[in-house]
Amino acid sequence: MTNDVLEAVRTLLPVIAERAPSTDADRRVPDETIAELAEAGVFRMLQPKRYGGAESDPVAFFEVVREISGVCGSTGWVASVLGMHAWHVGLFGEAAQDEVWQADHDALVASSYAPVGRLTPVEGGYELTGRWRFSSGCQHASWVLVGALVVPQGAGEQARPVGAVTVLVPKADYAVEDVWDVIGLRGTASNDVVVERAFVPAHRTMRAEDQARLRGAGQEVNGGPLYRMPFGTVFTTAITAPVIGMAAGCYRSYVSAMRDRVRLSLGGGRFADDQFAQVAVARAASEIDAAILQTDRNVRELYEHAVRGESIPMELRLRARRDQVRATERALEAIDILFKTAGGNSLRSGNPIERAWRDAHAGSVHVANDVERALAMYGKGEFGMTVEDNLV
Repeated sequence: MTNDVLEAVRTLLPVIAERAPSTDADRRVPDETIAELAEAGVFRMLQPKRYGGAESDPVAFFEVVREISGVCGSTGWVASVLGMHAWHVGLFGEAAQDEVWQADHDALVASSYAPVGRLTPVEGGYELTGRWRFSSGCQHASWVLVGALVVPQGAGEQARPVGAVTVLVPKADYAVEDVWDVIGLRGTASNDVVVERAFVPAHRTMRAEDQARLRGAGQEVNGGPLYRMPFGTVFTTAITAPVIGMAAGCYRSYVSAMRDRVRLSLGGGRFADDQFAQVAVARAASEIDAAILQTDRNVRELYEHAVRGESIPMELRLRARRDQVRATERALEAIDILFKTAGGNSLRSGNPIERAWRDAHAGSVHVANDVERALAMYGKGEFGMTVEDNLV
């Protein structure tokens, strides 16, 4: 199939690359870039058709994310998470989707899924209070998805929560605090979101259990196969795809910079003639290819199950999660090889190799990239043990 959005995005890559240093320095993706990506259709790829979306094949979406990330890691990361949230809102009921998109089909949604909020039942819904960290791209969004624990009304601070939920909150009900000053993914503006005693109608909440079991109210109005995909695959792949893209972009920058480089040490000579350099390039390229091939294969198989209306087996979910974290590891291994063999020039602040190295390592610490946890879940499944996790 053709990927029209990818073709449109490729025309934007030179200017996104040109803006990458200022994106990093200013700690946010420029509004102009967000507008251009929206015009290209990036944020509508996973949006329901009933609100002007494309309901694209998710493999095509992640291909677009990798391309953007290859020239600017922060821009690719923000494009991925904001684009994925259009899919997630499609899992909510019709009333919630109408609130987000009926008046503005281009409305963007940020997130911070950690269940650190306090949700107290009140008449007609809930009262929400909390502070959430790491909300990438939140300054470009008019809604945010946050995680919370339901606490019985009148219970004290030590009360035991009775359930975890995802809550959809409009911009009028939260504040963004600019606290993002980090070493990598600096341009993602992953700031804090603060909510103080905001009323949340029940239709803007989704239980984590329902989300994991693919039985949200959104499936009743969005009948396409895209919305029968597991959250644990779509969300985690949206975190890994930019990291793979950063490694692929770093590889291209590396080969271009080193092809004609002449060494001033180690006996001189062209760098490209060094057999060790040739081996390093081969290893890095293989790791990047493996990361792309495995993640695309798994997402494609999951989507094909959904297209056929079949239930998605746990074995496939676990394999997708296994290969997703391994893809991040492979991308990091590739970028480390390139960074190390580029020599002292790779230390110069602001060059594409240095920035990609920082951004990829920053992305790797996301909870979705908890390698040991994900691999242990796969092992449990292979040994016939029950696996219960919201990210599968």
